[in-house]
Formats: sequence, structure tokens, C-alpha cells
Amino acid sequence: METKSRTLEITILSAEDLRIHNKPVKKNAFVVVSTDAFNNKATKIDREGGSYPTWNEKLVMEMPMQTRFITFQVKSCKGSSGGGKTVGFARIPVTDFIGGYSPESCLRYLSYRLMDPKGLKNGIINVYLRLKEPFHDCSSQAAASAGSIGMGIPIDGPRDFAVVTGIPLWTAYPSNALFT
Repeated sequence: METKSRTLEITILSAEDLRIHNKPVKKNAFVVVSTDAFNNKATKIDREGGSYPTWNEKLVMEMPMQTRFITFQVKSCKGSSGGGKTVGFARIPVTDFIGGYSPESCLRYLSYRLMDPKGLKNGIINVYLRLKEPFHDCSSQAAASAGSIGMGIPIDGPRDFAVVTGIPLWTAYPSNALFT
């Protein structure tokens, strides 16, 4: 069975130093997240935060397998209708949270520079991202993969492994040690 999409869990935390025409945003900021042209979701409007809005809102979205970028658009509206003028956007490569050395289902905290419609720097957005995988959590998946490829150190028996980085420190020397 071939999977055509994955479930992406995005928590939009906050933004910093938002401006419109070089003046601080006063209120009513929200974020629209897009994984492709057909998958868009928006946060609620932060009516109080001004240039430093806080949402702390979790959005669960489908992300097609061919998705290469996720787009965050921070908008501000004058009324409560939710239309909105784009304050800034960020285009996030999927490779920032898929691939690498840690399991894909681990929670990632990321911050990105926002650009205004003219391409000028305009604030920062802070998010958590996680690919949802139904059968493994981060610790068991990392331990299982590390143990199966011989990269772990047994902690409590042959099936309990942990990934270790750095230089091991020995607390006991063998009897034939160089030190006597």
C-alpha cells in the first residue's frame, strides 16, 4: 500500500517584531499555513499581541509526499472578518524537519525569518513541527534503529539500547591497565 500523504502536526507559537510599512503591527495578526495549493489552515486571530503575537495553536494537516516546502503567511486585518494584509511569509524546506539523524516523528522547534511582500526582512515566526507516525515515538524508534544497526550501547539487557554521542568515559579500568 503506497502512502500519498503524511500527517503533519504544526504548533504556531508566536511571532516577533512584525511591521507594516515600517510601523509596528497594532493587533489582529494570524497565520495561514500551506503544505500545497489545496491544503491551507489558519490560526485564530491574536487581538492583543501587536508586533509580538502569540497563538500557541496546533494545526494538524495532510502533507502530500511530493511537498518540498511549507509556507507560513503572517497576516494582519483591521476588522474581525479575517481577510488580512500579508505582513510576512516564510517558505520552509521540508528537509529542515525530515531526514537527517533523528527520527522523523520527533518534535522540532524552529524559528524562521519572515520576509514582507517586497522581500525585506520583517520579523520572525516560531513553530513546533512533527510528522505523525502512528506506531513509534521518538525514543523507541531511535533506540530500535540504533540497536539494529549496532550503534547503541546496551543499557539494561540486550534489547535496551541508547544512542551515544561523544567520547565514552570509563569508570573502572581493567586489571591489566597501564596504571599500576
